[in-house]
Amino acid sequence: MRIAIVDESASRAAVIREGLATLEDCEIFVVTERRGLVASIGEIAPDIVLMDLGNPSRDVLEEYFAVSRVLGRPIAMFVDESDEESIAASVDAGVSSYVVDGLSAHRIRPILDLAVRRFNAFARLEADLAEAKGKLAERELVDKAKRILMDSRGFSEPQAYSELRKTAMNQGKRIADIAEAVVTAHQLMGGK
Repeated sequence: MRIAIVDESASRAAVIREGLATLEDCEIFVVTERRGLVASIGEIAPDIVLMDLGNPSRDVLEEYFAVSRVLGRPIAMFVDESDEESIAASVDAGVSSYVVDGLSAHRIRPILDLAVRRFNAFARLEADLAEAKGKLAERELVDKAKRILMDSRGFSEPQAYSELRKTAMNQGKRIADIAEAVVTAHQLMGGK
């Protein structure tokens, strides 16, 4: 496992490193420079990012939230103090674990595990949502193609679907692909 620790303070980074000492097969990278943070983390290609921000200003917090939106990796963020707005912003930014006043070596491993599990669970939910949206879009496309066939060829709904299915089978394509071709052709011919 590759772990990136982002912390401008070497002493705080050492606390996180200590908490990770029991992990086997683990490469730990410490990033202390805020400038070029996304590029630095991109070069490291970590499996998880642990950010210790101490007591950041609102601007610094927003900067790190922007970084977390881009990374696409589990992120555990440690801060000394927080408010509801910061917590909400961290959730919106995709931070997997937002820990207030909890930086101690013995808590690092459970927080790391939680961040990875929450990230994976959220990633599964996002994938499921994308799949459902894709299926809905395909279904709407098929329905639109059926309506076109019903209007232009006088088919009933079952006949229109049967025609789409038969054409898909004959061409070795998916019904949604054939439906898209029907809709595109209809639009090219001046249909709505």
